[in-house]
Amino acid sequence: MLTRRDLIQSAAATVGGLAAATLLAPSAFGALAPAPAPRPRFRGKLGKLQLLQVGVGGSIAPADRHELKNHPDVVFTGFCDVDADALSSVAAEHPDAFTCRDFREAFDKYGDRFDAVVVCTPDHNHALITLWAMRANKHVYAQKPLVQQLSEVVAIETALPARPQLVTQTGNQRMGPLGRQHTVDILRRGLLGKAVESHVWVGGPGEGTDGYFWYGGLRDPIQPPANIDWQLWLGAAVDAPCRPGLIGLQWRSSWDYGTGQLGDWCTHLLDLPYFAFDLPSPISVVAHTLAPSDFYHARGVMSTLTYDVSKAANRAMFARDRFVIHYGDQSQAPSRASLGLPAGRWAGSGTLIVCEGGAIFNQPDGDPEVWIGGKKVALADIKGRGVDGEGTLRGRNHWHAWVDKILGKPDAFVQTPFSYATGIAEAGLLCSRAARFPQQELLWDKARLAFANPDGSPHDEANETCVRREYRQGFELPTVT
Repeated sequence: MLTRRDLIQSAAATVGGLAAATLLAPSAFGALAPAPAPRPRFRGKLGKLQLLQVGVGGSIAPADRHELKNHPDVVFTGFCDVDADALSSVAAEHPDAFTCRDFREAFDKYGDRFDAVVVCTPDHNHALITLWAMRANKHVYAQKPLVQQLSEVVAIETALPARPQLVTQTGNQRMGPLGRQHTVDILRRGLLGKAVESHVWVGGPGEGTDGYFWYGGLRDPIQPPANIDWQLWLGAAVDAPCRPGLIGLQWRSSWDYGTGQLGDWCTHLLDLPYFAFDLPSPISVVAHTLAPSDFYHARGVMSTLTYDVSKAANRAMFARDRFVIHYGDQSQAPSRASLGLPAGRWAGSGTLIVCEGGAIFNQPDGDPEVWIGGKKVALADIKGRGVDGEGTLRGRNHWHAWVDKILGKPDAFVQTPFSYATGIAEAGLLCSRAARFPQQELLWDKARLAFANPDGSPHDEANETCVRREYRQGFELPTVT
């Protein structure tokens, strides 16, 4: 069975998958031949890399913009947002940049004024704008999760070999510091023995909370705020009324526009087993919840993803032919006693990987905790066993690394290129989508983009509701050839 690494190595340096040595250097996570990055077409003032940001407000876009504009070789030459107020505010800070409400206008009218695109819209428009950018030969930084539909995973993976010269990055800034890099390094070196399973959990969301997520029930339609172009906000999604809370933050809870808690956090939590083990596509998913929903994603979910690694090129890294990830919300962590670990309390969110010779745990930020023989081991002692023995790991600015890779700097490394982000997003989506069918094991065939029951018969309802969406006219996904 081909692993993600096999596919990356055979895809002619697919979009950052063969990034130059740092995180995937020979003495770190395995040898990958460096691929030369193209020099961009500099047209901006002072010869800088020109950026277009699509989606300038909200909770994440300002932080992305702040980090990128602090790179000495970057200039923002364009901004696009469906929110007139947010667009006016950012235009005052960048008076020389063009502005528009419709991202399609940015490409059609101003396409020669930017070299790369930063996508910070709600999830349901990520793939649409990303594929527009790739078709136009623009480098892309897209916020997580990279896609909102399972079919969009395949759409982007299909586009990557057609644009091998483009540098892509997904919003996974927590891989910048050394902590999570050490965890991947320890696992790839096999210092804890063969991998058995992984437990992953995220804290929250609270019940009925009126904040980042909303699970308090369907609210009545309202008129969109005057500053919002609601039809452009909908973008790829079918026509539907505006509802309280959707525009600001709570679209993340919505089935149509977000990916729920599990999809929203998968990039920051499932990345470790994907980077460490080059996992293939899961073969099945089962989710347990007492609160399935139609308009909103479920809360109180515990899901299980199963991977067939029996024929993987790196089969020796696994203890069994099946590798399993348990992924839940509301801090549903495993029993420490059942794993032979000393008593204690788990952090509210984190990733635990159990191996035959020990276990390792990482919160979304910070250094890993390691246990061998049921006893906690200092990271320095693990490093003495060979971790980072040649100094190949180093902290880096996640945003600047993307720019440096575009500029062709030889030591630049993109931490989460689309070639990895698609698989991580697929896993998160499978877990959140399966919660619509609680206690039912769904067999997943990515090649066919289809779910089946355990007996092999098609699961028609899951295939009709959980795999793809209907795209509005004018907002269909473009084909990248």
